[in-house]
Amino acid sequence: MRSDRPLYPYTLIPLYPIPYTIYPIPYTLNQYYLTDPMLIQEIPLQHWIDNFYGYGSWKAKLWFIANEEGGGDTPEEVAEKINYFHSVYLEGKPILCDIREMYRHVAFRFEGPKANLFSNLFEYRFDTNAVLHGVWKNIIAFVHGYKDEEISDVLSYQQNSFVSSSTNTEALIRLYPLPAPHNHGWYYSWLDMPQFPFLKSRQLYQDQVYESRIQTLLNNISIYRPEVVLMYGMNNINMLKRSIQDFFPSAQFKMVKAIKRQIPQHHRADFNGTMLLITTQIPALRHQRIETGFDWEEFGRLVRK
Repeated sequence: MRSDRPLYPYTLIPLYPIPYTIYPIPYTLNQYYLTDPMLIQEIPLQHWIDNFYGYGSWKAKLWFIANEEGGGDTPEEVAEKINYFHSVYLEGKPILCDIREMYRHVAFRFEGPKANLFSNLFEYRFDTNAVLHGVWKNIIAFVHGYKDEEISDVLSYQQNSFVSSSTNTEALIRLYPLPAPHNHGWYYSWLDMPQFPFLKSRQLYQDQVYESRIQTLLNNISIYRPEVVLMYGMNNINMLKRSIQDFFPSAQFKMVKAIKRQIPQHHRADFNGTMLLITTQIPALRHQRIETGFDWEEFGRLVRK
């Protein structure tokens, strides 16, 4: 995140009456959301919450459903995503959008040695000097394991084929729509939007949108009948299983135990020609610790058997 904002301009009121020296400090992430209220506006935000479901095509054979959309470190990024989506996808219906076009309209804001190499997220993930995504590489491995195909160049696949609506191989779908970093912070609570009282906490927000979104996803599973639906990074498995079984009464789940560094623990149900898998694990290392990882190519190969 850039630190080229003006220094924090407000009076600081101590929570505890302990004397200490106050130094000028840059904005924190929460203060970004507090001090830029006009970046994120009501109508595009509502349109995003109601209609954004991810990237790719509903006709894809393999659906990968994450718990939520990533990113959201700054309000500028959120605003660029929701404003682009609102300007291009006008229909009031569940949309999977073109990830490459979306990323062309979102500026690259990371700092570090590669900060000057990219101007937007498309260049960062799909252009000539693209960087391999830590989660996507394992989703790509799962895809090729499931299809029993070798892949020699994962980065090239990411650049040219991954989540392409022309191939209809993968769809990246989000259970919850708002971009949010993978931590305990909930920056939307700082938005001054009384019309969205549920944004005051992540739990209120999830309670507000869960039912309509899970029903939309399950209805689209019944319509499009993907071969595989992998729901990963989920923290509400029992609730998900109840929703799925209410919609698909024939769905019977079985729990498959983890094999260390090979396959994650997951719950599986097969119905109407679709294999549905739910796991709490994400296709990446946690805190860069190798012992937290799994072989996602082997996972794809094993579930096919």
